[in-house]
Amino acid sequence: MNLRQESILHWIVEEYVRTAEPVGSKVLASRADLDVSSATIRNDMAALEDEGYVRSPHTSAGRVPSEKGYAYYLRHFMQVKQEEKDVTRLRAAVRGAHDEEAALKTLAKTLVDLSGETAIVAFDPRWSYYTGVSNLFQKPDFQDLQVVQALSEIVDRFDQVLSDIFETVSSEPQVFLGEENPFGENMAAVMVKYHLPNRRVGLLGLVGPVRMDYAKNVGLMEGAKEALDQEHS
Repeated sequence: MNLRQESILHWIVEEYVRTAEPVGSKVLASRADLDVSSATIRNDMAALEDEGYVRSPHTSAGRVPSEKGYAYYLRHFMQVKQEEKDVTRLRAAVRGAHDEEAALKTLAKTLVDLSGETAIVAFDPRWSYYTGVSNLFQKPDFQDLQVVQALSEIVDRFDQVLSDIFETVSSEPQVFLGEENPFGENMAAVMVKYHLPNRRVGLLGLVGPVRMDYAKNVGLMEGAKEALDQEHS
C-alpha cells in the first residue's frame, strides 16, 4: 500500500463511520490533500479491494471498509478524541452516586448518552449491567432481518460473554473487532478493566457495529476509567 492509498483508506473509514454510506471516488476527489483525479482514486480503490482492505457492496459503486481495513486504520491512523465536557459528565456521574453499584449504572447510562452505543459494566464476573441496547437495533448496520436475529441472540448472551472475557481484558482500553470480538463478528467492542478499593475489579465496555467511532469511544473509555480511579483513589 502506497501513501496515497493509505490516505484513501483513511478517508474511506472516516467517511463511512460518519455517513454509513459507501464511499465513492467523487467524494474522495473533493479532499484537497489527495489532489488527484477520480480515475486515479478509482484505480487505488480497486487495488485496496484486491488487497482486502475495502469491499464493494453489490448495490453501490462505492466502497466500505473491511475488517482488515478497520484493523489497519486502528493501528496506523486512529487518534483518540477526548472532550473535556464529556470527561466532566463522566466524573459527575460517578461523584453523584450514593453507592458503587449506583455509580456504575449511572456511568453506563452516561456512556450511552455520549456514545450512542450500548454500554456494559461488570463488577467481578458475578454482577453485570447493560443499557442502551435499543441503540444497536436502530443502527443502519443492523436492519437486515437475519442480522437482527443474530444480534438478539448475542444480547441474550451478554452475561456469559462478560464472564468468559473477564480475565483477558486489559487495564488500558482495547478494541475487539469483527471475528476477534466475543460479542459477534458483525460487532465491535471497546473494553477496559477498572479497579476499586480492596482489590475489587470490574469491566467497562461499549458495544456497537464494526462501523463505530473508535477514536471517540476509546476516549470515553479512558475518561470513564479515570473517573472511577479518581473517585476511589
